[in-house]
Formats: sequence, C-alpha cells, structure tokens
Amino acid sequence: MNLADDITLVTDRLVLRKPQAQDWPIMRDFYQTDRSAWVGGPKSPEASWRGWAADIGHWQMRGFGGWVATRKDTGAAIGRFGPWYPIEWPEKEIGWVLWDATLEGQGYAAEAAKATLAHAFTVLGWTTAVSYIAATNTPSANLAERLGAALDADAPRPQRDFDVLVYRHNPAQVLA
Repeated sequence: MNLADDITLVTDRLVLRKPQAQDWPIMRDFYQTDRSAWVGGPKSPEASWRGWAADIGHWQMRGFGGWVATRKDTGAAIGRFGPWYPIEWPEKEIGWVLWDATLEGQGYAAEAAKATLAHAFTVLGWTTAVSYIAATNTPSANLAERLGAALDADAPRPQRDFDVLVYRHNPAQVLA
C-alpha cells in the first residue's frame, strides 16, 4: 500500500480522512479568527489557501499527512490532526487543531490525536514524535500532557514568530 493512498482512521465518535478541497472554507474561516494565533494565524484567505494546498500536497510528497476529523453523528469537519513534517521542521510532529471553539473540552481532540499517534508509531514506524505548541496555548499543552507527552526543553524548535514548547510523545505510553 502506498501511504499516500486514502487511509481512514475511525474512532468511537470520529472518522479521520485525508483533507479534501471542500474542507478549505472551514479551515479558512478558522484562520480568520484570533484563535488561530496559536498556529500561525490569523491569515488572509490567500495564505489559508496556500496552507491548505500544502496540507493536501504533504500527503503526496511525504506519503503521510494530517487528517480532517469529521464527527460520525453529523459528518461535520471539526479540525486537522496528525503527522506533519515540512522541510523546516527539525523533527516529525503530531499536530492538532480543533477549528470550532465550542467543541473544546469534549474529548474530540484527544480522541483524534490518540488515533493519529498510534498510526504514526505503528503503520508509519516512527520511533519518536513531538508536538510543537505555542507557549501561550495552555489547552494544547494540557492535551499533550494528557496524551502522555513530556516537555523536552533540549529539543530543537522550528523557527516561528512566537515561543514554541516541544512535547515529546512516548510510543510505549501511546500503544499501551
């Protein structure tokens, strides 16, 4: 199987699928909000378009990428989760972004992140993964810790316009 083929992950409440063109308006709208500051926003629609094209192209260039999580009960796309390794990243990352703030605190991000971590450590064969988190993004740091990740103060960081913390995921904890 080519890892760039359609790979779908299914959890209790979510279906995670490769990003599709029709997801862009939802992502674009997220990047128009101040909540997107933790992931490099706010962005213009043009910058959002290029970012979404990069998300889709990442699958072709790397053979893996982030999934769009959709709710099983409504089919609504709620965020992007999973492996990410652009050329400027020092390490392979598991990232997450929940597009709708009203869904925070309901476990959707944890459910999606756990599924993508398990995929990275089993199917992709990763032996380590990090999550790069804006230092001011306490909810995301809390999620990393709930997933068993530990702050790695010595890890290299990507160049960003804001301070980034590095959380390292432990495959033994993820796969336990």
